[in-house]
Amino acid sequence: MAARKKIKNQDLLLQQELRFEQDVVSTRQRARQLASLLGFDAQDQTRIATAVSEIARNAYKYAGGGKVWFSLQSAAEGRSLFTVQIRDEGPGIAQLDRILRSEYVSPTGMGLGILGAQRLMDDFRIESAEPRGTLVTLAKLTPRTVAAEEIARITAALAQQAPQTALEEVQQQNRELLGALEELRNREAELRVLNSELEDTNRGVVALYAELDEKALSLARANDVKTRFLSNMTHEFRTPLNSILSLTRLLLDRLDGPLTAEQEKQIGYVRRSAENLSELVNDLLDLAKVEAGKIVVRPGEFRVADLFGALRGMLKPLLAANHSVALVFEPADHLPPLYTDEGKVAQILRNLISNALKYTEKGEVRVAAAAAPNGTLVFSVADTGIGIAPEDQERIFEEYTQVDSPLQRRTRGTGLGLPLSRKLATLLGGGIVVNSQPGIGSTFRATVMREYGGPQEAAYVPDLPSRLDPTRLPVLVVEDNRETLFVYEKYIKGSGYQVIPARTMAEARRLLREMRPIAVVLDVLLQDESTWDLLKDIKTDEATRHIPVFVATIVENEAKATAFGADAFCEKPVDRDWLLDRLHRIAKQHDRKQEVLVVDDDEVTRYLLRSALARTPFTVVDAPTGNEGLRRALADRPGAIILDLAMPDVDGFVVLERLKADPQTRTIPVIIHTGRALSANERARLDEAVAIVPKESDSPELTRSHLLDALARAGITGTTHQQELTP
Repeated sequence: MAARKKIKNQDLLLQQELRFEQDVVSTRQRARQLASLLGFDAQDQTRIATAVSEIARNAYKYAGGGKVWFSLQSAAEGRSLFTVQIRDEGPGIAQLDRILRSEYVSPTGMGLGILGAQRLMDDFRIESAEPRGTLVTLAKLTPRTVAAEEIARITAALAQQAPQTALEEVQQQNRELLGALEELRNREAELRVLNSELEDTNRGVVALYAELDEKALSLARANDVKTRFLSNMTHEFRTPLNSILSLTRLLLDRLDGPLTAEQEKQIGYVRRSAENLSELVNDLLDLAKVEAGKIVVRPGEFRVADLFGALRGMLKPLLAANHSVALVFEPADHLPPLYTDEGKVAQILRNLISNALKYTEKGEVRVAAAAAPNGTLVFSVADTGIGIAPEDQERIFEEYTQVDSPLQRRTRGTGLGLPLSRKLATLLGGGIVVNSQPGIGSTFRATVMREYGGPQEAAYVPDLPSRLDPTRLPVLVVEDNRETLFVYEKYIKGSGYQVIPARTMAEARRLLREMRPIAVVLDVLLQDESTWDLLKDIKTDEATRHIPVFVATIVENEAKATAFGADAFCEKPVDRDWLLDRLHRIAKQHDRKQEVLVVDDDEVTRYLLRSALARTPFTVVDAPTGNEGLRRALADRPGAIILDLAMPDVDGFVVLERLKADPQTRTIPVIIHTGRALSANERARLDEAVAIVPKESDSPELTRSHLLDALARAGITGTTHQQELTP
């Protein structure tokens, strides 16, 4: 009676008995017919018919028969719910709860039919108990609202459709199966096309990563070359420029008296000229860095079609900003394989294509390849862009040269792309030429040998040891990924900080013993080791616990980082503003610790050290004895101590030991300034000093340079950062 009561609250469409096996087939047919009349598509008709047929077969097989009600009821959003209820008076279903949780399947397979029907319908409910048998309710939302007046029409139409025979039902099921197979074939074809596009994109990504790896390695070596060059050219270039800038700043700050308006204007001109000259020096040093590098050719066999696929995937993001330009790659399957450096050919074409996209506002960029005489192959990149004037067609291959145009002013570059591409093409046995007409477009043709026969190895540029820059605050970056280190260097370029890289925990521990960075940027996961222990050691060691540590990693574990003492946590990629903001805060505190205590019994030496540090923001105070030095260190807590070893009351060895034994002074960096030759045992006793600077130098400038280097190791620099630290 409970089932009939539910039916009375619905619009009954059809009622059917399940007494014979043919009734199961008839129930399936009626379910499909009703689904069709209610507007369900072919797939949903099959789903509904299959679900109803499974439950009807269970009722006939396990309960000896039952009844089926097909009905409609109102649902949310103005839609109707097609409901099918199947009731039997059988023994009920044992293990029903486990069947519905997919934990149990009966030996006869009954559980599979129930679970299958449940997945095919929008709503599925089942009630089973021994006295009442089993009631299964299946429901699916109709595609549209079924008005009350349509119900009579559906019932009449259903009465005119006679049930099919078992053979006709099998044929209908076969047709449904064939339709499903056809749809699967279509989906498979779509999947093949999608996989092909993904392969192109993946090849592009792989090629891009390979190029980034090579570039990162070259940049690291070039940066070391720049460091050596800077060391050799400091006095010739930077010293006079810094002097001019410092003197003009003194004049503009009116430390020696007021200026007239005209004088201020003139000094401003001088300062701007010096700043421009300083920028020019920087550009020259960058050029020297590029020229110092050597190129290694790694030939291998590849097909042009695969190269085009990789480029198509790599350059797809450039098209997102301009839908008016189409990038077309002509078919290249007919071309024979090449044996040359695929990465460098890709780099040439990428530069040419990206330039073409940059200077083409609408139209297309077409990329093609064709065999040429003398064993060469020509790649062409043709665009419908702004074109290049005849007088500029050779200038564009000169380094740092850019043709002036409205588009050029909007998309500034370095001016190195085309010169580098021509050098690479020449290296691969060819070259690059251009044909262009202003307002019509340009065609660049890059020629390479089909089989590279040149040298495969070039001169190796050895890794140079990094050297602290006394004018910048050191930041220790514990990171093994070269690309990430390069990003950090770009982030803090010109900001008054210097990246000191450590790619292993052992290297990081060594650098922490040799220098005192103002902060540590720590990646948790290095290639073969976890750095949690390093973080814990930094924060438990009295000598390093005051150093701020920023954990920057892909691992989301801020709670653990905080528990180990990290001062900040950031998930990669690190935001530049986030990093600089925290470094600026540390630098402001650091600039208040610029007092240097000189402990030396020789008055002349103290005078010379004050003179050497006179043109720096350091405040130099002195102590003529060891005991006085200990007292001043405890009372004033200077930023650093310059300590002589030979003193009449307490020698420097004892002073150093007492400083490092006292928790209040042990973190103060100590620089040994001595004129004596040290034995191995004496150097071992001075292990906790950050540096040893000899007294016998005849050059005040050299002494000053050594002191600034040592102070940089101590974590303080010879320039003020209050004004320099700008993002």
